[in-house]
Amino acid sequence: MCVREWQKAQEVLRALTRHFVGAGVCWVGFGLAACGNRTPIADEGVASAATASPAPGDAATTRPWPEADAQLRFIVRGETIRAWSKQELAARIPVAPVRSFDPYYGGDKTFDALPLKEVLRHGFEGRDLEPAAEHFVLHASDGYTIAIDGARLVGDGAHLAIADADLDRAWAPLGAQGIPPGPFYLVWEGHPSPEAHPRPYQLVAIEVARFEDVFPKTVPSGLGPDHAAVRGYATFRKHCIKCHAINQQGGRVGPELNVPQNITEYRPEVQIRAYIRNPMTFRYSKMPAAPYLDETQLDELIAYLRAMKDRKDDPAAAAAPETGVRRTPPPPR
Repeated sequence: MCVREWQKAQEVLRALTRHFVGAGVCWVGFGLAACGNRTPIADEGVASAATASPAPGDAATTRPWPEADAQLRFIVRGETIRAWSKQELAARIPVAPVRSFDPYYGGDKTFDALPLKEVLRHGFEGRDLEPAAEHFVLHASDGYTIAIDGARLVGDGAHLAIADADLDRAWAPLGAQGIPPGPFYLVWEGHPSPEAHPRPYQLVAIEVARFEDVFPKTVPSGLGPDHAAVRGYATFRKHCIKCHAINQQGGRVGPELNVPQNITEYRPEVQIRAYIRNPMTFRYSKMPAAPYLDETQLDELIAYLRAMKDRKDDPAAAAAPETGVRRTPPPPR
């Protein structure tokens, strides 16, 4: 190759380099290399931003997210082991779009999300835990709580949504009250039923713990495993304690059901059953109907509520003055 041809080749190479370097393309040839903002992979002549997966911490994952400073706490049996902001999580775990039917929105939605399996792996790193074998309690900012087995969280298409991709990272409001589901919203691939695959929003903490250890005052102690109240407790755990508390333990979205008075002490049982079936026939509220509970399950649920009437734990009542004026009870856990 003559000198003139060599110079011309160098000019062409420099022109191509200027054109592609902004796109993160690395060109290696003629004994020269010109690279963009992505580290080239060893022994590969070309690495394209269109085909290479973004690495955690690069520009695609570090630009600001909505509520970027909002933290998610990771708790092991009552001890907070770490708290990471949304921005920190997105820097550690690749973010990907997840599109599926969302029952709360009533249609298909796309979210920027993190695989929950990876969130759990990173969040509980350093602890001798196998997430698939653990029991978890998810906590929302409004007091909503839900117990769920780790096997479902790591192996059933669960993702932690951190932004609404349909609205360029804003959040479309949920329901008549216009509640944004962020900063963290549990979503699932291809599972529209919130009963089978719950979708708590405004999550603030993920805790490793048995439900009975987190909420011991909700347990109908002293009863055998075949007792109707024990079976009712299983139903209460699955469907009710997300929003309701017993002895000031549990959810805070709905009313406390045991102290200072048990609900069976001031509502007829026939009314309680009807209300559980379809609360909208009594008043407009956020409580969902429960047509999936059969008569036996309702019997057992009522048996549980009756059993807890004799198992009240109410420090506020013990501290109340003799005038009968009750002090403000402590907030539920």
